[in-house]
Amino acid sequence: MADIPESFMQPLEDQPNLSVDVEFDAKEIPVFDISSIDVNLISEIREACKIWGFFQVINHGVDKNLRQKLETVAHNFFQEPLEQKKLIKRDELNPTGFHDSEHTQNVRDWKEVFICFTQDPTEVSASHLLEEVGIRNLSNRWPQHPSSFRETCEEYGKAVSALALRVLHMISLSLGLPAERLDDYFQNQGSYLLVNNYPTCPNPKLTLGVGPHKDPNAFTLLAQDEVGGLEVKRKSDGSWIPVKPIPEAFIINIGDCMQVWTNDIYKSVEHRVVVNSTKSRMSIPLFFFPAHTTLVKPLEELVDEKNPAGYKGFNWGKFMANRNRSDFEKQEGGIISISDFKIV
Repeated sequence: MADIPESFMQPLEDQPNLSVDVEFDAKEIPVFDISSIDVNLISEIREACKIWGFFQVINHGVDKNLRQKLETVAHNFFQEPLEQKKLIKRDELNPTGFHDSEHTQNVRDWKEVFICFTQDPTEVSASHLLEEVGIRNLSNRWPQHPSSFRETCEEYGKAVSALALRVLHMISLSLGLPAERLDDYFQNQGSYLLVNNYPTCPNPKLTLGVGPHKDPNAFTLLAQDEVGGLEVKRKSDGSWIPVKPIPEAFIINIGDCMQVWTNDIYKSVEHRVVVNSTKSRMSIPLFFFPAHTTLVKPLEELVDEKNPAGYKGFNWGKFMANRNRSDFEKQEGGIISISDFKIV
């Protein structure tokens, strides 16, 4: 097999063992029909969040034609010449637009992406430095071609944002909290939509579409195509389990922010994306973020003498401003994470 640039090469311990054929098992990652909500469904979601940190939802109400339309225009965008895509290239000041050198755990990902906020403009912290105050208003960058790309992204973003709020309510209920307990944190949210394009790779044994990581947000709502490639690290034995592509389903995974809110009742789970040499792949995650002003700490209802708070509170905007810097360059001393706020 052909060599790949060194910047894409995963450490030996993280290189995927593609010779091991792990069969898709629909019974592994739970799948829930959310066309109606009852006590049994909420109980099953709680179990899935505790055991897996992942589940899939079907009959969710998002129009399949809208999703297909976005996949089509996104494919057309990624087919544009590189110099055209770089006209809206993401930078450290504005994380929206095109990016082809994203890093996970300081290793470059085998993918290219388009990113847009679901609220435009969006308020973010002006600096990653704790001592510096202030905000910036960021607006999305849009390509000229395809001409329908912006309209389609905005329409899709509204649809999946509405679904994310429903999922938030179900997760709240699963914790024994009122459905709308967490709503205020998302009144001025910083959520964004990301369209991932994973090209074919000449040597997929050496690299990953996205390296092993946990998502920092409350949760992620992901649409993946029929190719597959998302893998979850099973808590029980550390095995990498492929998430079976189910037509029209969305994959939900718990993020670090939710882990802190729930005081470790629910935990974010490590996952990765493998690539292959014959088929490109597309996925479209919504990263559901609270407002940048949010003080993230364990919810008071979930803390008592037997279960004291496991984390110090931290400002969400500063936390994410620090993490975003690692998308562009290696960070000496590692990447900030919720473990830095763990009370030991």
